[in-house]
Amino acid sequence: QVQLVESGGGLVQTGGSLRLSCAASGRTYATLDMGWFRQAPGKEREFVAAIRWNGFSTYYADFVKGRFTISRDNAKSTVHLQMNSLKPEDTASYYCAAQGDKYQADLRSPHSYDYWGQGTQVTVSS
Repeated sequence: QVQLVESGGGLVQTGGSLRLSCAASGRTYATLDMGWFRQAPGKEREFVAAIRWNGFSTYYADFVKGRFTISRDNAKSTVHLQMNSLKPEDTASYYCAAQGDKYQADLRSPHSYDYWGQGTQVTVSS
């Protein structure tokens, strides 16, 4: 079992930055692929970014390329999402997710993940 706790959300103006963090516990973090998803009211949950267990591969949704960066700190069992140049359309609840049982899982699909955090709200004002 894995527990995930997100932090770092908040209210920011257009063009501002936020850094989300997700702390994992309950299983060897270094073996987990990690992902970030978001969900706005009335919309489906969508992929934002993901990183393989070894940090060698990262994946991004087209709408965040060049603005968001995912990274991981295995010593602290934490994954981060640095979000720059935020736009009002980035407003959503952001969720951290983890999976460690599927080899070469499609990290863009929410169905690949077994564990989810409770979410943290990001609001970007215009």
